[in-house]
Amino acid sequence: MGARKGLDVFEGCALPAALEAMGERWSFMILRAAFSGIVYFEDFQGALGIARNILSSRLSKLVAKGILTREPVESDRRRVAYRLTEKGRGLVPVMIALRQWGERWSGHPFAGPVLADRRDGKPIRPVTIQAWDGRPLDHRDLCWIEPADTGTTTKPECEAAGHAEH
Repeated sequence: MGARKGLDVFEGCALPAALEAMGERWSFMILRAAFSGIVYFEDFQGALGIARNILSSRLSKLVAKGILTREPVESDRRRVAYRLTEKGRGLVPVMIALRQWGERWSGHPFAGPVLADRRDGKPIRPVTIQAWDGRPLDHRDLCWIEPADTGTTTKPECEAAGHAEH
């Protein structure tokens, strides 16, 4: 099929849709809180210090995008619980990668809790890009190919994705 050239590599890119769903600070802060087990509106507000109207708007958007569900609480039908969907749980590696990037590059000393493996209590490794065989990849090792070429046995024509220098 061949490689796309120039800006054609961005046609059909899923990044704009992902940013539309999650591309602002409060959405990720809500995601972090939900990942940590917070489910009630009042608890989100207390943990995040977010204005009620902004929280309401962001929760509605995350529900509309299928990232959270909004479910009545059986013991008190006036209350609702917000829970991560499978789609929402799929954002956890993104959230962790952003946090790790912030820890490294924000210029602020890191003082928060460390995310660790529940089984052994050891801190998790940095999120990385890996080849199918588990090899770590650098941005210079990446290229753009057509979706139809992903299942071929021969190496498809490939346009470098990682042009940025280090």
